[in-house]
Order: sequence, then structure tokens, then C-alpha cells
Amino acid sequence: MKMTQEKKRMSVAKQISDFKSGNEVAAIAAAQINYHVMGYYPITPSTEIAQYLDQMKLKGEHDIMLIPADGEHGSAGICYGAAVTGARVLNATSANGLLYMLEQLPVQSGTRFPMVINLVTRSVSGPLDIRGDHSDLYYALNTGWIILTARTPQAVYDMNIMALKIAEDVRVRLPIIVAYDGFFTSHQKRRVSYFSEKETVQNFIGKPPSGFPRACDPRHPVTIGAHMHGDDLINNKYQLSVALSNALEVFQEVALEYAHLSGRMYQTLDLYRMDDAEVALFLLNSAAETAKDVADRLREQGIKAGVISPNVIRPFPAEDVRRALKNVKGLVIGERADSYGSHGGNLTHEVKAALQEDRDNRTVVVSRIFGLGGKDFYPHDAEAFFRLAIDASEKGYAEQPFDYYGQVPGNQELKLNPPKKLQRGDDFKSGLIKVTKNEKTGKLSVKIPPLRMLTKKPKRIAPGHGACPGCGIFPGLELFFKGIEGDVVLLFQTGCAYITTAAYPYSAHKQTFIHNLFQNGPATLSGTVEAFFELKRRGEIEVPDDVTFVMVTGDGGMDIGMGSAIGTALRNHNMILLEYDNQGYMNTGSQMSYSTPLGHMTSTTGVGGKQQGKPFHHKDTPQIMAATNIPYVFTGCEAYPQDLVKKAAKAQWYAKHEGLVYGKILITCPLNWKSEERLGQQILKAAVDSCFFPLYEVEQGETTITYDPEAKQARIPLTDWLKMMGKTKHLLREENKAVLKSLEEEVERRWRKLKLKHETPHL
Repeated sequence: MKMTQEKKRMSVAKQISDFKSGNEVAAIAAAQINYHVMGYYPITPSTEIAQYLDQMKLKGEHDIMLIPADGEHGSAGICYGAAVTGARVLNATSANGLLYMLEQLPVQSGTRFPMVINLVTRSVSGPLDIRGDHSDLYYALNTGWIILTARTPQAVYDMNIMALKIAEDVRVRLPIIVAYDGFFTSHQKRRVSYFSEKETVQNFIGKPPSGFPRACDPRHPVTIGAHMHGDDLINNKYQLSVALSNALEVFQEVALEYAHLSGRMYQTLDLYRMDDAEVALFLLNSAAETAKDVADRLREQGIKAGVISPNVIRPFPAEDVRRALKNVKGLVIGERADSYGSHGGNLTHEVKAALQEDRDNRTVVVSRIFGLGGKDFYPHDAEAFFRLAIDASEKGYAEQPFDYYGQVPGNQELKLNPPKKLQRGDDFKSGLIKVTKNEKTGKLSVKIPPLRMLTKKPKRIAPGHGACPGCGIFPGLELFFKGIEGDVVLLFQTGCAYITTAAYPYSAHKQTFIHNLFQNGPATLSGTVEAFFELKRRGEIEVPDDVTFVMVTGDGGMDIGMGSAIGTALRNHNMILLEYDNQGYMNTGSQMSYSTPLGHMTSTTGVGGKQQGKPFHHKDTPQIMAATNIPYVFTGCEAYPQDLVKKAAKAQWYAKHEGLVYGKILITCPLNWKSEERLGQQILKAAVDSCFFPLYEVEQGETTITYDPEAKQARIPLTDWLKMMGKTKHLLREENKAVLKSLEEEVERRWRKLKLKHETPHL
């Protein structure tokens, strides 16, 4: 299937040569295809794709409808819902994001609706590691999706274009994953050629196929995903299996057609110096590029070394593998993920299974797990792999067929290091906060001393965390904790507060600390709470009763974690759910969250000719949580410290005596709000005084405004708050008058509604 140079010169379309990263070219390919819909949710390191597409949309470079989801599970639902209409659909994800959407993937393949996901591979938690390995990719192997693997940014671009054409072929009709290495390929810039005209790409792919069931024509009703019994389901899965097998032939056809257009040919296997190779490495994606240089050096020493890297792993190109290894004596398969307990990664077993069909094959296979969590793969590592292959070829067997490579013995000095001074119990009791219940009204009365008297209470989080200068998370949290007496057990969902306080081997937490992912923190801590009390009830632990359980969420945790939060609230566990609201997904790069207000600029809601910041209003989470009828809901911020400390004391009483508490504290993020670090308190005060962020509580179902700027004659225009931040200054321009008016009206509507609730307890 090779082309002559003359044929290349005649057919290759005009292209631009530039230095781009994998994420950049994935976005360029998507824009040139001009997909109908992209459902997405931010997760490192795939987040940039949506960001680049948002920036390109501002310039009018595509018409893709970018739909921000509440989590990866929601994004997969958005994409499936769009795909069943016959629309062309794109998504991008990484690591636990893929796992969160995993149950949706077999639904899409089983009902045979094409789409494309860019999987920017990353280590699956836990523990959390945001760098690249293939532990997420391996979970997708049994989902019925085609899987292409891209070693370089060039391959990312090319395979994104080929992928849609393969997926839509009538012999296939399956969704497809383009997988490439997080950070190694996604962020590193390499020389790339891409088509100068989007029409070139669109003509290559062609129009969307017709004649298939679509949920967008009422004149032709269809049923999609009807329940099946075994006799029918086995036929469905057989057809899926046949279609997936067909994808190998279709890949080869599309690759040849694409080669005529681009001058770049992709076989099912990338074979480097394999014609006469006697020892070889089998590596996925970017590591193969490193190994090729080492193979060249070994060739100079007279060693017949080669490198195999698949461009397709689903369907697995077994026949091509057998052919490539016909004369290889020693093979090392390096994998960035383990299939735990099976003595080899998934590809090891697939290669071995393929060779089993060739009775004449005598290749000795050695399996090594390497590069987990983004651990670099250097030329000396590739040489070590080749030495293993050489040793196996000379001996005719592998002394150690399976092992990890790059692990080191445990170092006692690198054990998890808590702060030098751990504190508990009485250390956090001031004895100065008094909470009493009014038996007549059923509400709490709180007395606190002057704040200066609480400064002797130690901080719950030790100095030395890695937060940005001016970050409002820790001043806000520490002020809240001034109102909490005694021991706490803390759970932080993933977010800036977690990342900056618990990076192995260090911890900034002075008391027990737990981490779980965005979507499941409330449920996790509820399990901790109930197990704690059950262990005490059985007499299996002897600890004081005055422990307060607090879950801290933020950076989008009350979007993706909303379902878990509501379920936990309805069960009414004895715990506090505290949200710090920085109005975005700051830990992944300032993407839009549902708490981002209308018109505010984020990295996925840019400002330009086609868009003026976030296109819809922010979520009123305290009111949502109040609707679950939990005992106590409050809002607060450090600009009004006495108010927040009193609410913290109330929250602790209710969490100990009656059930779940939800609190929302507004905090600043100078980096992403584009504001001066020194102005944090002033910005928070302006947010309250403009009535954007009212301070109130819902106690036993009754609403009380705890600070009324109108009554204090301190209310300011909303614009006084907006002009303090770079992310909102554009709203003050004349051309954005309509957006500003809509935001002002919504703030006023919510404030008036809140005042009515304050004045009428039964509302």
C-alpha cells in the first residue's frame, strides 16, 4: 500500500507546517470537520481541547455546539443523545473521567451510533496522579469501541480525521476512541502538517450517511435501545463483533485514501526496522518514538533491533502481529498499565494469544510494566528493554517473564509526612463559643467573643501548602474552622484545596484527612460517619464523641457531585458539607462551572465577537440544598467574619445533634478572576453589598437574612463589583449592555425572592 513519490506529488493537498501540541491539533481537526455537538467536562490533561475550540469559535472558525456537562457521565449522555439524531459528535476525556462515563460506552456501541472521543491518557486514581499512563485506556478495551492510538501530535491530527470516516462506514457504524499520551503528546509541541482548507477535510470525510435510524424525524418514528432477551442479545453482540472486525479492513482502506490526500500512511502496526529484526520492543504511543533512536544505535553495533507500535488496538491486528514477529527471537512488551494478577498487561496477553495461532513461532515474550503515573521513559530505559530481549533471544527463554520496571525499594524517609505538630481535642477548644437552643422557637443562639480572642486557636491546616498567592480558600476555611470546637475528620474532594495540601510525601493536615474524587465525596464521608458510630456502638473503638465530620468541596464539586450531595442530604447524616465557591473549575485551569455567573469569562467561555462569556445564569446551590429539608443551610464569606464564625458554630451543633448541614462560602481566586491579590476582601465585600452573594441562613426551614446591605444603606450597584475583576470588565462595555442587564435583573430577582422568604417564614 505504499505510494510512489510521483503519486504523492500529484495528489497531496495543500497543508500548513507549524509546531503544535496534540491537544491543539485535535481541536483543529474537530473544527475543520465542524462537528455538530461536543458534550464535555473539564479534566486534566484533555481539558485544553474544549478550551481551544471555545477560542476558535470566538473567531468564527467552526459552528460546533459546545455543551458543558455536570460531569463526564453527563457529557457521555449529551453525546449519545446527540448521536442518535444522526449528528456528528465529539468528546474528550482522561483517566477517571473515562471511568465515570464508562457505563455509557457499551450503550453507544451496542446501539451502533458513531462518534469520536479523544482519550488523553492519564493515570487512574487512586492515589491521584494527573500525568500520563494507559490505565484508563485499558478499561475501554471491552466496550465495543474502535480504538486508535497516536504516538505523535501529527498522528493525533491525522487519526482524528480518519476516525470519523471509519466510524461512519456502513460496514462499521461504531464509536471510536483516539488515544494519545497525556502531557507527552497532548502538551508537547512538535512539527505538524495540517490541511490549510477545512473543505479538504470535509470533502474527504463526506456527508453524514443516511438511511439509518435517527431520533430527529417525527414523520419516521423509531425505537432506540429496546430491551432484549438472550436470543436476541447474542445476535446483537455478534453483529457488533463483526462490525468491529470489519473496522480493521475499513481502517486500511481509509488510511490508504488518506495517504493519497496527505502524504502520510498509517498501517495497523507501525513497524520500525522490523524487516529482519531479531529482537524487538512492542510499545504503545510516545515511548515507541524514544525506542526508535535506540534501535538505530543498536543497529550500528550489529544488533538487528526493531520497534513495533500499534496504530489500532481495537480491533486487535492479530494477523499483522504474527507476521511482524515471524523471525523475532526476543520481544519485550512494555506497558504503561497492569492487568493486576494476570502476570502481564492486556497487550501482553493479546500478543501472546496472537502468537499461539502460529505453531512455528518461537518468539520469547518478556512483559514489563513501566512508566506509571507519567514516569518518563528515556533512551537508557529503552536500551534496558532491548538488553532483556537480547538476553531472552540468546537463552531461548525469559528468566523473569513478567515484572515491573522502574520501581524502587521503599524509602522510610519518603513516608507520608504530616505537619511536625499534630493537634487534637483540647488544642481546638477555646471554650469561648456558646451555642444554646431556644426551646420555644427551636432555633439556636450563638455567642462568640471578639475575633482577636479566637486567634489563639491553632489553624487546622499547617503552613507550607502550595496555594497560589492571594488564594481565598484557606483564609475562608480557617475562619470557618474558628467556629468549630474540638476534633474534626476532614474529607476534601479533588480540587485546589486538596491538591495544594496533600501531595505525597507531605501533608498539611493536622487532623485526620481523607480524599475522594469530585463526584463522590458526600457519599464517602457519610459512610465514614455511619461506620464511626457503629464501631462505637459495638464497643470496638474508644474515642470521644465530640468529633465533627466535615466534607470540603469546591472547584466544580457541587456540579459533578450534586447527585451524591443530594442523596447524602436526604439521608440526613451527621456531617457538614462545606462548599468554597470560586466560580469555576480552577484546579483544571479556570473552566466554566455551573456556579460561574452569566457573562463571566472563563477558559471555556471566552469573550469575543461570537460570545460574551458564560451564556446562562449560575446555579443557586444553597436553595437547592435547602429544598432537601436538611436542618441548616447557610452562606458566608471572610469579608464578614463574625457572621461566618457564628454560622460555623451553628453548623457544628446541628451536625452533631440533628443531621446534615450545607454551607457555601464565597472565596476569591485572583489568578483566574484576573484581580489584584490584595483586593480579595474588598471584592468579597462588594459581592455581598451588591446583593450578588447575600448572607443568609435557612434554619429548620425558615430563612433569615443575616446581613442586609439595603437596611444598612450599604448596597452598591452590581457594576461596582464587576469592575474589580478582569474576568468581568467586558460586561461594562456598551456592546454588552444586554448581558449586564440580564445579570442585574437575575440578581435583583433572587434578592427580592430571598427577602420575601425572610419576611414570611412559611415560604
